[in-house]
Amino acid sequence: MYKNILIPLLLAPEHDAAPSFAAATALGDPDATYTVLHVLETIPSYAAVEIPGDVIAARRQAVAHDLTECAKGLPGAKAQLISGHSGRAILDFADANDIDCIIIASHQPGLEDYFLGSTASRIVRHAKCAVHVMR
Repeated sequence: MYKNILIPLLLAPEHDAAPSFAAATALGDPDATYTVLHVLETIPSYAAVEIPGDVIAARRQAVAHDLTECAKGLPGAKAQLISGHSGRAILDFADANDIDCIIIASHQPGLEDYFLGSTASRIVRHAKCAVHVMR
């Protein structure tokens, strides 16, 4: 099975990480490593100028805390918080960390996904490793 599994998460109340964690456990080797990842979208510079630095730092700290708490749902998982565009950042992280499987949740695609593309569909199209999509 897989030895190095990445589980990108959207930290929102309506998103349940338990199915992704269950899939990771089922697909991972007994000695597999699990990384629970959240990507903070980069704030455009024209908007970041208007936001006090302490507000941005406090928000990042709150998200890091929430991610760490969520990662406790998968024993032995490490939490990683990165910044960037979600699709590209997940792919870059996977490449840089020798990930052999990405488990990502996806919503039901709507019309906007055909024009803009969702993060999950971008990961499926461009990942160099196995991708399991949870619905």
